[in-house]
Amino acid sequence: MSYRNYERSSTRHGRKSEDADRSGRRYYSLKSIGTMLLVLALLAVMTVATAPPAKAAAPASGIPDVTYPVNMFDNGKARHFEHKTSDGVTIKYFIMKSSDGVIRAAFDACDVCWRERKGYTQQDDVMVCRNCGRRFPSTKINVVTGGCNPGPLTRNIEGGKVVVKVEHILEGKRYFAVGGGRS
Repeated sequence: MSYRNYERSSTRHGRKSEDADRSGRRYYSLKSIGTMLLVLALLAVMTVATAPPAKAAAPASGIPDVTYPVNMFDNGKARHFEHKTSDGVTIKYFIMKSSDGVIRAAFDACDVCWRERKGYTQQDDVMVCRNCGRRFPSTKINVVTGGCNPGPLTRNIEGGKVVVKVEHILEGKRYFAVGGGRS
C-alpha cells in the first residue's frame, strides 16, 4: 500500500477524519479533557466536610472542652458531630437551635433504639428516630429524657460559643461502645 493510498483510506469525501490519526489512535479534544477535570474537581469539593472542625481548649482541669460558634446554629438545622475516644469508640451527637431560640445538644442515640446505631434525622422542627420513627419536637430536647428521646448532652453558652465538656461527651459512650447499654 502506498502512502497515497493510505491517505485516501483515511479520508471521507475529501476530508480527513478528525477522530483518528495515521496510526488509528483517537484524539481527545481539549474540551472533553477540561470537562473531565471539572467533574473531578467538583467531586473533590463535594467530599470535603462542610462543617468547621471543633476547637478544643484546655481548661484548668486538663480535660479539653469542645467549642462551636453560636452563630453556626442560627439556621435551626441540627449539626451532627463525632468524638473519637482513646480506645477507638466514636461517640455521635448533634447540636441545634430549637424553634424557641435555645441551643440544645443530645447524643445521636436513645435508651431504647441505641443498639440499632441509626440515630436521628431532622424534619422541619422535629428530630425523628431513624429506627422506630418517633418524632421529638426540638423544644423538648434536653427537657424530656428517657425512652426514645435523644439522650441529653450537657452544654453551656459562654462568650458567643457553645461549650461541651469532653467529660460530658464521654458519658454517651455507653450508647456507642460494643456491648453499650445503660449503666
